[in-house]
Amino acid sequence: MKIASVTELKKEFNHLSREDLVELLNKLIKFNKENKEFVHYLLLESDFEENYIEKIKEEIVEEFKGLDSRSWKTMKKPIQRILRLLKKYIKFSINPKTEIELLLFFCEKLRFYKTAINRNPVIYNIYSRQINSINKALEKLHEDIQFDYSEEIEIAMEVLN
Repeated sequence: MKIASVTELKKEFNHLSREDLVELLNKLIKFNKENKEFVHYLLLESDFEENYIEKIKEEIVEEFKGLDSRSWKTMKKPIQRILRLLKKYIKFSINPKTEIELLLFFCEKLRFYKTAINRNPVIYNIYSRQINSINKALEKLHEDIQFDYSEEIEIAMEVLN
């Protein structure tokens, strides 16, 4: 079965009545948890981006509290799970500033486990990829805002050296 393109779907949306669109959205949010979370973000969180960032940071702090730090070998999967959760939230918000804030916060929390970063190549690669993602998102911002984040990024990069 061939899936319609986004343009075709947009044209079809224009032909639907308001009631049909509401019904379609109700079906969409019942179908998938991620769709429900995305609609929740669009309706309730997108106007208050700072509050959204703070809620996510609180959730990340809780996730890191549950991290078993006795062995750096057992830390890989929980860190990957936290990062997957974080990437999902970043995907909801298209704002590059939000992406930078959240990834810097993730790196800041992961920096407390410097020995795990240095001893486990998977955790090291996760950390370095997030630094690269931060730098890519930083290119999308104005130079003044880039300068505001430069010190934090330098601190985060020190772990890799």
